[in-house]
Amino acid sequence: MNSQAGVPVIVLTRKQDHVEAINRSLRDARHAAHCSWLSDASELADAVVQIAPELMVYFADEFPGGVATIAATRDHAAPGLPLVCVRRSVDESVIARDLDAGAQDTVSLAHARRLQAVASRELRAYRLERALNNTQRSASRYRQQLQAFMEGSADAIATVQEGIVVEANPAWLELFGYADEDAVVGQPFMDLFDTGSHTALKGALVAAMQGRWEDHALRAQACTSDGSALTVELQLETVSFDGETAVQLTVPRERRVEDNPDSLVAEMVEKDPVTGLYHRRHLLEALGQRLAQTSRGGVRALVWVRPDKLLELRSGLGPLATETLLDIVAGAIAKMVGPSDLAGRMTGNAFAVFLERGTLRDCQAWTETLLSTIAGEVFEIGEQSLSLTCSAGLALAGRQVNTMDSLLDVAERCCREARARGNCLRIPEAVADDTRAMEQDRLWTRRIKAALIDNRFKLVHQPIVSLQDTHQGLYDLLVRMIDETGEEILPGEFIPAAQRHKLMKNIDRWVIAAAIDFAISRKASRVFIRLSADSVLDDTLPKWLQHQLRNAGAPPQRLCFQLTEELCHQYLKQAKALADALRKIGCQFAVDHFGTGRDPLQVLHHLPMHYVKIDGALMQGLAGNDALQQKVSALVSAARDHKVLTIAERVEDANTMAVLFQLGVSYMQGHYVQEPEVVLEDDAPLLQTMA
Repeated sequence: MNSQAGVPVIVLTRKQDHVEAINRSLRDARHAAHCSWLSDASELADAVVQIAPELMVYFADEFPGGVATIAATRDHAAPGLPLVCVRRSVDESVIARDLDAGAQDTVSLAHARRLQAVASRELRAYRLERALNNTQRSASRYRQQLQAFMEGSADAIATVQEGIVVEANPAWLELFGYADEDAVVGQPFMDLFDTGSHTALKGALVAAMQGRWEDHALRAQACTSDGSALTVELQLETVSFDGETAVQLTVPRERRVEDNPDSLVAEMVEKDPVTGLYHRRHLLEALGQRLAQTSRGGVRALVWVRPDKLLELRSGLGPLATETLLDIVAGAIAKMVGPSDLAGRMTGNAFAVFLERGTLRDCQAWTETLLSTIAGEVFEIGEQSLSLTCSAGLALAGRQVNTMDSLLDVAERCCREARARGNCLRIPEAVADDTRAMEQDRLWTRRIKAALIDNRFKLVHQPIVSLQDTHQGLYDLLVRMIDETGEEILPGEFIPAAQRHKLMKNIDRWVIAAAIDFAISRKASRVFIRLSADSVLDDTLPKWLQHQLRNAGAPPQRLCFQLTEELCHQYLKQAKALADALRKIGCQFAVDHFGTGRDPLQVLHHLPMHYVKIDGALMQGLAGNDALQQKVSALVSAARDHKVLTIAERVEDANTMAVLFQLGVSYMQGHYVQEPEVVLEDDAPLLQTMA
């Protein structure tokens, strides 16, 4: 493809003569090449971001890292960018090897016409693919606009450019209570929203401008012209306004007139029309249905919330003002619940929220954020200004608390105990029968050993998606055990017994073997594998791993091993030795549950790592909590200073994702991205080394 448009090209070589030769060849082929010379492969990732090349030329004979390493860096920084290798000697076997490693082709300077033909072909393919993607996005947007027009849509629409409202339709003006367009156009967009929504809005706008916000509904608290609050769900997309890129925000109109009247009546009966929380009877029905379903993983908990000293407040406020205060508490709960949470009013003064989260710590963090948010507010009731605190009890749904009655009873009792202190969360203390616990451990030990012998484990994966570029192909791997009847057992049930009885080393090695198979079969860019304390203390692991990789022919850089921050603190010396050994093999290293330990920066300083996974507990209520945002921002900044990429764990909603964009987090994972999927089951690899 002959093109007069400038063609940015990166040439990775030790010699300036090679850069001039590539530049001359491309210009002879009528490509207006602008070649940027890189002599150090470590600068490649930053250069790709800054230069935005359309072609990468790599003199493969000059660097020890190999084509696969360069291709992996390319895949991370700019997936789809064509990589052409240049070698002194080229034959079909060399070309095939480089293609397998991730290059598009291999050429030599001795055959200039073939070099020109390959470059022209790859530039054409790259530009056509880019144009096709843009066309598909435009076609999709035009189809949506046409459909909205055909339906007589009255969606509220505003266009924002560089933070300023440049256009607003009548439905937007009506929604926000303005008489004419001049009251909105030309004003800062953030002025239309409560400050608590600003971080999420800024992050979503940045993501939309970069083309990385698709099909996500952002919930925000709007401020209407009369000062009242309005909760809206915004859809964002990039548009062109006066020849410049802008963001169009849409609040879809409620098409209630088209809905079934019976379903509308049912919804009004089930939920409070102001807060959207369930009424008691319907909350209990929904809770019963949820408990009857199989858990999707993680933990399930019921939180019982009740204001402190409400009787004293009632005597001063009166019954109507007290009810208004309870409505405000209900509104605070409604702002924090996620799409899969159940929340409602259980008694006159108490609320219940059913959560499904990754860990108990996530449930605790969500509840503590709610309590601190309520305690930090000043409530205006009539002519009075007052503050309010709440207390909460939390009950875990599980083997011991396995009915709705027992779940409600434990949560309410814990809340009652918490209210004796005020403004706190209470969780039931585990009452363990040592004899029974030992017997259960013996049973689990036999079952785990039998599952290892019979190969009754399976792997599930959860995607890790990029927030900074289009790079995909990262997966977090988790293990499940299959019992004698074929039922799936979650890690929380068998891992504690395996840890107590030194069986984790065998389970870890099963997972590693299965992960290598997965990385090869799915051509995953990187898989993340958890290691236990047993593996940290196992001096034979690096040698065993090297043997497994060699036998499988797997690129080691596709494997990233992760340890919890707690384990790193506990075994800092051994963790450093393991991280160094993995780096020598070519594997990568990560620290998960990062940011909640006693000194996360110490771990960041002492251990060589590629990623940190910011603990999911810090994601609970992140979108509306300035203190949490500042803490996560500090962690991201510290990681960036150490050239470590950040991954947010257990992200549950679009608002949290928008805040992560704004804070500069690199990747995210969680049920909002995708629930875990089965990787390997019947064809899982047999563990060759049980010792």
